[in-house]
Parts: sequence; C-alpha cells; structure tokens
Amino acid sequence: MEARGQWKRKLCWRITLCILLGFGKRVTAQIKYNVPEEVKEGSVVGNIAKDLNLDISHLGHRRFRIVSGSDDALFQVNQNNGELYVNKIIDRELLCDGNTICSISLKSVVENPLEVHYIEVEITDVNDNPPLFPRSEQQFEIAEHTPLGTRFQMLTARDPDLGINAVRYYKLSQNELFDIDVRERHESKIPFLVLKKALDRERQSKHRLTLIATDGGNPPKSGTLNINVIVLDINDNRPTFIRDSYSATLQENALLGTVVITINATDLDDGLNGEIEYSLGENVNGKVHDLFMLNKVTGELEVRGIIDFEETDVFKLDIQASDKGQPPLIAEAELSIKVIDVNDNCPAIEITSLSSVVSENASPGTAVALISVSDKDSGVNGRVICTLPENVPFELKSSFKENMYSLVTKGHLDREETSRYEITVTATDLGQPPLSASKIFNIEVSDVNDNFPEFTQNVFELYLHENNVPGASIFSVGALDKDLNENAAIIYNLNQGDATSFLNINSETGVIYALKSFDFETLKTFQFQVVASDSGSPPLSKNVTVKVFILDQNDNVPVILYPVSANGSAEGLEDIPRNVNAGHLVTKVRAYDADIGYNGWLLFSLQEVSDHSLFSLDRYTGQIRTLRSFTETDENQHKLVILVKDNGNVSLSATATVIVKVVEPKEAFAASDVEHAVKDEEEDNVTFFLIITLGSVSVLFIISIIVLIAMQCSKSANYSSKYLQDMNYDGTLCHSIQYRSGDKRYMLVGPRMSIGSTLAPGSNRNTLVIPDRRRRDSGEVRLTTISIHKY
Repeated sequence: MEARGQWKRKLCWRITLCILLGFGKRVTAQIKYNVPEEVKEGSVVGNIAKDLNLDISHLGHRRFRIVSGSDDALFQVNQNNGELYVNKIIDRELLCDGNTICSISLKSVVENPLEVHYIEVEITDVNDNPPLFPRSEQQFEIAEHTPLGTRFQMLTARDPDLGINAVRYYKLSQNELFDIDVRERHESKIPFLVLKKALDRERQSKHRLTLIATDGGNPPKSGTLNINVIVLDINDNRPTFIRDSYSATLQENALLGTVVITINATDLDDGLNGEIEYSLGENVNGKVHDLFMLNKVTGELEVRGIIDFEETDVFKLDIQASDKGQPPLIAEAELSIKVIDVNDNCPAIEITSLSSVVSENASPGTAVALISVSDKDSGVNGRVICTLPENVPFELKSSFKENMYSLVTKGHLDREETSRYEITVTATDLGQPPLSASKIFNIEVSDVNDNFPEFTQNVFELYLHENNVPGASIFSVGALDKDLNENAAIIYNLNQGDATSFLNINSETGVIYALKSFDFETLKTFQFQVVASDSGSPPLSKNVTVKVFILDQNDNVPVILYPVSANGSAEGLEDIPRNVNAGHLVTKVRAYDADIGYNGWLLFSLQEVSDHSLFSLDRYTGQIRTLRSFTETDENQHKLVILVKDNGNVSLSATATVIVKVVEPKEAFAASDVEHAVKDEEEDNVTFFLIITLGSVSVLFIISIIVLIAMQCSKSANYSSKYLQDMNYDGTLCHSIQYRSGDKRYMLVGPRMSIGSTLAPGSNRNTLVIPDRRRRDSGEVRLTTISIHKY
C-alpha cells in the first residue's frame, strides 16, 4: 500500500469520524483495506486500532473483536495490537466468481463505551489461473468455395482472473488459409477463424491449426486449443435469423416448462440444406443448460430449472441455427434474458448481544444489543422494517447504516416485577405479499437494592407468662425483602432503648431471647422496636414495634393477715361467752394474695374442727360463726384450723389456727373489756391508715376526672376527629385490655384518654388502675395498679 493512499484513507476516516460523533454515545466509522488473494495465513491487512485512533492498551478490556456472520472467518483481529490479519487463504475466484469488485464487509465492535466500525476489505486479483478452453479440440467442417472472409467462431478461453490477468489476446498458428479475428462480446474476447484463401478439397481435405490464448499477467499464462478443419462439399446458403439479437424477461421461480421466447431463422436452400435445427452455442456454460432447454425444431426456449434472481439477474445466451446440408451452415444470434425479482426470500436477522444482563436501574437509552437485518431480494422486496412487541420496555434505534439497529431501554426496569425478558425481534420486508422472520433472545434484569425489608405484621403483640426461663426464646419476628442475594439478606437488631438491657435477638433468624425472668406483679407490659436491615449497599432498614403483655401465673401463696400471733405465726385465741346464740360472729380470718384474677381469688374452708355442729365458716368472707347455742356438755375450748387457698390452676394455700375458748359471761365480759381495748387501739391504727389511703385515691381519682374533662373540652373539632380516627374511638370513654392467665381470661377496663380503673377478679380486694402520664406523649399507656384490700 502506498504512503499517499494511506494518508488519503486516514484523512477520509477522520472526517467521517468527526461527522459521526454527533450521533451520540455509539461512535461508528468505516475504513477500507486492500489485500491480494492467495496471501499466506497470518498476513497483516492493516492496523484497525491505529487507523481508528483507539488506545491499544485498553483493547482487551473493551472486548475489541470482529463480528462475523460465519463460523469460518477469513479475517481475525489481534486484540493485543489491533492488527487485522488473514485467517485463511483467500481464493478470489471461489469467493466472487464473475464479479468485477470483490469485497468483504466486516464489523468491529468495542465496548465501554460502545463503538461499531464497518470495515471493507477488497480482495485484489493475482494471476493464479491460466486461460482454459472448454475442450482441447474443435472441429470445423467448411465447404469448399466458401467465400473469403467468412468467419467461424472458435471456442472462447475462460480465465477466472480479472482485469489485466484475464485473457488479453489470441494467436493462431502460422498457416496460409486462415487468419484470426477477435471481437469483444459480453465483456469477453471472442476469437473467430477467418477464411483468407479459398479452400480446395481435392488438394487438401483436412487442416490442423493451434489457437493459443494468453493472459496479461506477469508472468503471462496461456492455454491452447487444437483446431481441425475438414473441407466439405458446397452448401451455399446458411440460415438467417430474423434479428441479430433477442431479448426477453422472465420472472424468477417461473414454473418448469414456461416458454421464455421463440426464435426463428430461415434458409433459402431446399431439402436437407434448408431444414434448420436450433441449439445453444457451445460457449454457454453448463449451468445455463441446467436452467433452459431450446427445442431444436420449434425454437422455443423453455425453463427446465429453478430461476433465482439473487443468483443471476441477467442471462446472456448464444443461439445457433444450423441447416442439414453437407456441410451444415450455422447462423448465430444473441439472446439476453432479464430476470424479474419476486419476493421469495425472508429477511435474515443477526443479533450481536453486547450484554445479556442489564441492571434494573439502567437509565433509558442504555444499549443492550446490536441487530442487523438483510434480505436477498432487491428493490422494494429487499427493504426491511424491524419491530419489537409493544409490551417490552425496549425499543429499536436505527443506525446511520441501513438495516442496522441498536436495542436500547426505553423505560425504567423493575426486577421485582419482571426479572427476565424474552425479546422477539421481527423483520418484515415491503414486498407483496410481505415476508417476515423472527428471532428470540433473552435479557436478564440484575438486582439493585431498591426495596426495604417488610415485616409480616405492622405491630407484633406478645403474651408472655411471668417467671419465664432466662435465656430462652420468647418470640420471633420475620421480615421479607423482594430483592435478591445480599440485597435480600436481612439482619435483625433491637432498637436502642430500655429493652436492650434485658432482651437479645438473633441477628439472622429474628428469634428474641429474654435475659431475665419477668414478674407480673412488678411489670405488666412494655414495648420495644426491632430493626430489620438488608445487606445491600447502601443498606435499607425498617422498624416494627413489639408490644409485650406479661401474663400472671399463680406464683404467690396467700398471706394470713389475721389471726397473727406475737411470734408471727397464724394463730389466735378468741373468748366467747357460753350464752351466745346461733349465728354469733366469733371472728373473721383475713388474708390476701399478690396475684390477680382467679390466681388471687381466695376461698376459705375448715380443714380441722373439734365439733362440726358448733361452728361454720363463710367460704368467701372467712367469717366464723356459731351454728347453735352452747350446752353444758360442750367443751370449754375448741380448735379450728382454717385453709385459705387461691383459685389458680395449681392452687396455693395457707392455714390459720383459731382457738375458741368458751367462758362464763362474767369472765367473758372482763376479758372482753381488756381485749376490746387492745383491739380498739389496733383497729383505730388500721382504720386511720385506711382512711388516708382511700382519701388519697379518691382525691387523685377526682383530679384525674377533672383533668380529663378539661382536656376534652379544650380539644378542637379537628383534633378530636383526628384522635377518634387514630384511636379507633367508638363513642365511649373507656377501653379494655384482655389477657389470659392459664385457662382463665381477664379484662382490665380503664378510661380511654387519661385514667382507668378496674375491679380485679376476687372478692377480697379492689384494684384501681391509673395511667402513667409520663408516657402519654409517646403514645404508650402504662397502667399503674394500686391494690386496696378489704379486711
């Protein structure tokens, strides 16, 4: 390649590149190289990277490659230095037989950013084929007295090479009778044997000549044809065609037997010398004989093979008409058949996938694949339109080169909605009727961390029995993430707060463990927050509130308040006169249980009594009364053992012992005065503290009611409606909390806004429940329980 040619080619490429830079991110250009055929494998054609000003050090990273539609590529590119080299020995005649210009179109692709370059390699001819005649010998039968100057067409030598390497001239061996005349026909040289001196059969009936065909190569190559001339007797009129040349049109894929044209020739001779037979010239190649048949009698040219416009659009035939004289005389004419294209080829689709995976956060316009379409038909039949289905978030962008498209995203992708697209590309030509072809390929959508973890519930509620085992799991929370892999791997943590001091959570499973044992009598309810975070970058997280309600268990033994002896044991002595009547109140056993509900509901029973006919015990109040009057025969002292037990599933109990001493009325009166004075003093103290407690509770209750009414009156209508909406207000001022203890169910009832009271199950106490105002602003209501026992 000359230096000046290289300079011009680089200048053209740079001008083209500057124009193409306005088309966007995909830089495209076209360059052209020349390479002679038959060069050895590995020969360098040119340096693509250098001619395109590409950085050679990044070719491998950018996946620099040649895209070829054939598995047996003639050219390859060196990714280390960008050189285009010959991958296979090229035979131009086999590749482009009969074509003046033989070129191969290649596409080079580099990524990051995407660049598509079109490369045209022209294969230049070398003189590697000698001229060849169809046969080694040709015979002419020429009648004597044939006029001088008569021409006889000799076989034409065919050289697959082109230009100067094709047949340049013919040379006839030295003789006295014949000369050679070469004429141009069908872009080839046709040799004619010209009679320059009259023949004399009696003098010489046969002549042997040699025709040499030589090409213009360096060095030149040649081929020879032996000519045998047999001198015949006179046949003085040769057939004559009506026209010197014929033309016809034929539609491709015409049916077998279709008559293309009928030729006609006349002969003025009579008899056999005037009978004409038609035939195709000997220079017509064998392929034409496979496609057409000329009726030697009628002159009709019929179709006998499949006519394909894409293979040959024009047929040039030599037609001969010969009489049956001896020797026969031959006339020649030219026939040109133009093939008309029909839409018989479906479009072909070639997809060069740049990436089969696209990120779901890819911006619209991101290139995914290159698509090229082609159609072997011509004109309107070869024009192709490429389309996609309407329900995919992709579109086709046409390239500056016809029938080239880029598949790009046209909207935002969501992997959680669709993770895989099956793209169907349809190419349709504009023929009538139109033909189409489709090709399917898949595009995977890769995940990005764009979804927050979602808990299975908005709020979790946990009902936990007190006295749980420290370190054991008490609850489990679960969250799901629509993303994939690490973007969906969830880690659980407790939000910073009071609960973290006595709770722990498994960061992988969400199982919550209690680090201590809870006591219902100390803590009845609390709440904490669990944070679920994914492992994406950056991570996304979400919180959920877990409300814990501690359930009571029967873990407190009833405590005897009365009778209690000086040493602390549940024993007491009661003196009663002998003359009391039936129903006399002897004493009252008092007890309490720290549990609530049925677990704190106490029942009294006589476990041991000296005389069942004298005393009775109220099951619920613990009052001991006489069943009848004492008689003289009754003993003076009686022992009663009272069993106090709660109503838990496994009931707990305590016992109290009461000694009843029967005395005479006078003794009873004296003892009664002393004892009554002591009891009065004790009861006065108890009553004093009870009055203070009841008074404080009552004042606190009245103040709370006043504050509640004031708050309700001061709220605006909008606030009230919002509050009612937020709190699911049903028109009442109270709300209830239900809970379960064992097989029993309880309900705590209290004011909806600021204060509440409830009567716990059991006949031995009232429970007043007051909310903790310190937590009202944060939306959490904590109930403080004050127990008031009845004695």
